[in-house]
Amino acid sequence: MTSILGGATVFAKDVERVSRFYEAACSLVVSVREPGFHVLENGPLQLVVVSIPEHIAREIQVSLPPQRREDTALKLMFVVASIAGAREAALERGGIIDPPEREWQFQAMRVCDGHDPEGNVIQVRENAL
Repeated sequence: MTSILGGATVFAKDVERVSRFYEAACSLVVSVREPGFHVLENGPLQLVVVSIPEHIAREIQVSLPPQRREDTALKLMFVVASIAGAREAALERGGIIDPPEREWQFQAMRVCDGHDPEGNVIQVRENAL
C-alpha cells in the first residue's frame, strides 16, 4: 500500500457503478471492495466511495442521464493520461466529460469538467506539455 497524501470521499446510491466510473474514467484502482464502501487509489491519492444510508438514499433521485450537481462547493480533480480516453470511458459508464470545445488550458494542463453517474461534478486534467 502506498502512503496516502490526500483524498476524498464520495457518497453514492450505487457504490459499484460509481466505483467503476472512477476506475475507468479517472485511472483509479480498487484496492478494497467491501459491502458499503470501495477504496480506490492512484499513487498517493485515495478516493473512498461510500454507500448512502438507505433512509437517505430513498429521498435522492438520480435522473438518466444524470443531472450535474453544480450547486456544491467542491469539485474533485483527477490527472489522467488522456482527456479523450477519460471522455470515452465516462460515457460508457454513465457519466460525462464535456466535449473538446469545452476544454481549456490551466497552467501546464489541459482541463475539462464532467460528472459521474450520480451527477457529482469532477474535473479531469492531462499534461499539455
